[in-house]
Amino acid sequence: MNGRDLVRSVKAVGSAGVAQGLRTVRAAWRRRRADAVGLPRRGAERARVPGSVRGAAPGPGGGVLRFDRSELRIVVAVNGAVFWGWDGAGPEPSYALAGRCPEPDPRALLEPDKDGGWKVVSERMTVVVSRHGAIEVRTPGGVTLRREEPPRWWEPVGGGPARWMQRSRVAADARFFGLGGRASGPRLRAGTYRLWNTDPGRAFAPGADPLYITMPVQMVVADAGTHLVFHDTSWDGTVTLREGEEGEGSGHDREGSSVLRADGGPSRCWVMVGTPARVLLTWASLTGSAAVPPAWALGYQHARWGFGSEQEVRRVVAGYREHGLPLDAVHLDIDRYDAHQVFTVDEDRFPGLPRLAEDLRADGIRLVSVVDPAVRAAPGNAVYEAGTAGDAFVRDASGEVVRGVVRPGEAVFPDFTDARVRAWWGGLYEERLARGFAGFWHDMNEPTSFAAFGETTLPRSARHVLEGRGSDHREAHNVYALCMARAACEALRILVPDRRPFVFSRSGWAGMQRYGGTWSGDVATGWPGLQASLALVLGLGLCGVPYSGPDVGGFDGSPSPELYLRWFQLGAYLPLFRTHASLRAGPREPWEFGADVLEHARAALLERRRLLPYFVTLAQVARRTGAPYVRPVWWAAPEDRALRDCEDAFLLGDSLLVAPVFAPGVERRAVRLPRGLWYDTATERAYEGPARVLVEAPLSRIPVFARAGAVIPVRGAERGVELEVWAPAPGRSGGGLVVVDAGDGWEEPEIERYVVRREGRNVVVEREGEDGVREPPHPVRVRGLGRPSAQ
Repeated sequence: MNGRDLVRSVKAVGSAGVAQGLRTVRAAWRRRRADAVGLPRRGAERARVPGSVRGAAPGPGGGVLRFDRSELRIVVAVNGAVFWGWDGAGPEPSYALAGRCPEPDPRALLEPDKDGGWKVVSERMTVVVSRHGAIEVRTPGGVTLRREEPPRWWEPVGGGPARWMQRSRVAADARFFGLGGRASGPRLRAGTYRLWNTDPGRAFAPGADPLYITMPVQMVVADAGTHLVFHDTSWDGTVTLREGEEGEGSGHDREGSSVLRADGGPSRCWVMVGTPARVLLTWASLTGSAAVPPAWALGYQHARWGFGSEQEVRRVVAGYREHGLPLDAVHLDIDRYDAHQVFTVDEDRFPGLPRLAEDLRADGIRLVSVVDPAVRAAPGNAVYEAGTAGDAFVRDASGEVVRGVVRPGEAVFPDFTDARVRAWWGGLYEERLARGFAGFWHDMNEPTSFAAFGETTLPRSARHVLEGRGSDHREAHNVYALCMARAACEALRILVPDRRPFVFSRSGWAGMQRYGGTWSGDVATGWPGLQASLALVLGLGLCGVPYSGPDVGGFDGSPSPELYLRWFQLGAYLPLFRTHASLRAGPREPWEFGADVLEHARAALLERRRLLPYFVTLAQVARRTGAPYVRPVWWAAPEDRALRDCEDAFLLGDSLLVAPVFAPGVERRAVRLPRGLWYDTATERAYEGPARVLVEAPLSRIPVFARAGAVIPVRGAERGVELEVWAPAPGRSGGGLVVVDAGDGWEEPEIERYVVRREGRNVVVEREGEDGVREPPHPVRVRGLGRPSAQ
């Protein structure tokens, strides 16, 4: 026995209660034994590189290059993305892709290049393959954006998955973003980042890594251009980044680099080149359009682990009503389950859930239910017995059902990589709908299984169907939550065909935006946790997941009134605006923090309610274009190096720039503005960018700027839409898109396009259509006229 593990076992028993502590000890040893028996020993390995090119077979969009010890398949898709796969691997099967792979671009041809290499020329990039297997991605003008060195493999002599490594080089000025939800971002500094979805088991702050959502997706921004690279492997791995260093005086640059190491393959890669907007449009065309949440899910939502009873829910909702605070949804955590068993209700504490849901809905408030994947393994549990009868649970290498430990105690786990199991599990949501729930919050789905020591997840040797291919948890782990979300959404589209599903998930993988969004998980209460909240939202948006947000106030502690308010003010401008806290944390209702906080929180809530039509528009834009609601300030000017390093502000769509406050006692803060004219929305004072300006940030608000010429749909009188237009500078024009909410169903809303121009002291606003221009169908309010510019 390992002495360190013995100590951990003793501590687990003492800290978690005797019964649950003993379970976590048994689970840890059981997991270790399963892997000792079920995982093949690696033993001796044989190193391999591609060798030299021997020939080529051109095909649609590219072709296959034959090397001494491998084959490289390269294809340009009609959407402009380029795929390559070693050992002849194709783009399918893949959990990331939405449906079938795009058709090859017939205009792209594989042709010989100098020095014995080959190249494929396409509209947006040229891909050059050297005779030894190095791959360069170049702009149409010939500038190299990325160079991938020949990959290396380490193959077990006795057979089994090969480990592999891919080293890449980028420009010295390049900056890295993405890799899923990273607390230290949004810009990823030098270091090693793990690709293994992980429940940290405690509240996290910047520096914690990995977290719940990891993706081998990088957006790389450099002077020469922007590109997104996706290494399509779900196996455990790491990405090591090094930023470049520009030489002083010598004229030479030290390149940046990225090294990907993965425990399995195949080695497959997609690359997209263009502006950030173009790159994410291409990414969305590959991995699927973002789900559009119902309009109420773009409002304010209140959650708590520890509501305790129906009476407590009614008390909190009444508090919002009495204090004049808008509320759109209430989330019920695991404490309303019967003994923490999924798809059950504690009838003693929540005896009338359908009536509660009906009463709340009459006030415009929806109920959202947490759903965990772990199923209590106990006789009498209907879900366990049905799943057992249908062989729905993950088994180990010996054929026994894998048992772990989660909140309900001994638990088993559905295999969501099996279409048959997804259909069974999805049908269980009918019980939730019958209870009155309108949305679903997936938790603990990394998946998490408590253990006194070692990894807190399933054994790596656990077997999964993986759509009939068959493999183990090493390959299935990172896509487990993605498949759970798929199960829910596919079922909800059948069970409630006239309403868009609302599902958001703590864990996920590339393509998860097809099914919904996510939230920060258990972010630590504190100023660093507040800044990590924005980093996660920005990073996930650049990976194609536009709908996310943090636990306002932090998960684990009691925030000071100032910290709570600053978090609340940030949350009001993020897609998912939700307060939430742990069982042991303090309250999160705004009135619990004093009269001043209540007043300022009310202002933030009313502003969110006023901006709801803008969020509805951003949701529809995200679905159509892949552009996130929340964007880095360099979004429209990635060539601006100062903006690339700006992490304390963000763009909300094209029209607003938000500058949160991340430190106590701050009443003024500096804001870096992109190029153009910007108005402080509180004072209507104008500032010309690019510039770094110092503005007021009183406790009552955070700085928000509007772009000159912007058309922002807001909530007007009688809940109608009003157009808030910010005056263009003299001689300039502007415009914007508006998508009016068509309800929570599947009707395709109309896109309204507006143009704005300045004519002397007047601002003209017109709607463009196929039949020409005409008057806007909504009231128009022009702001920013006659205000002095800042000096």
